[in-house]
Amino acid sequence: MLSAALMSIAILLKDIYFIIGYVSNGNSFPKPLSPEEERKYLQLYKQGDEKAKSILIEHNLRLVAHIVKKYNGSGRDIDDLISIGTVGLIKGISTYDMDKGVKLATYAARCIENAIPTLRKHFIHFTISGYSFFSVFIPNI
Repeated sequence: MLSAALMSIAILLKDIYFIIGYVSNGNSFPKPLSPEEERKYLQLYKQGDEKAKSILIEHNLRLVAHIVKKYNGSGRDIDDLISIGTVGLIKGISTYDMDKGVKLATYAARCIENAIPTLRKHFIHFTISGYSFFSVFIPNI
């Protein structure tokens, strides 16, 4: 069971590492989708198209970066904040319901904001003499 959990974490971290690299360069964000494009990809994702989900995630990474800026001086590593914010974005896109009449960005922003405080609960930071060396994500198992 532990090895399966570690494998799941490794897969998630691989995707998040890609996203962090993508977000680190400030000029590399794709432009936001138009309302029509967003609706199209949401409908495709609702029908099971995982590529549509990836497109929605990629085009909303700017939202993660915007929200993470608020927490930049909190003493947390920016990469950790982006990782957790991206997990919140993925959860937001996965649970979003177009029929509720709320914009995706509004709903996703709330999911991102809710995910960031869990950083303290799920990450163990290893420090020596005040210098942070690395962090380990510990999911709820």
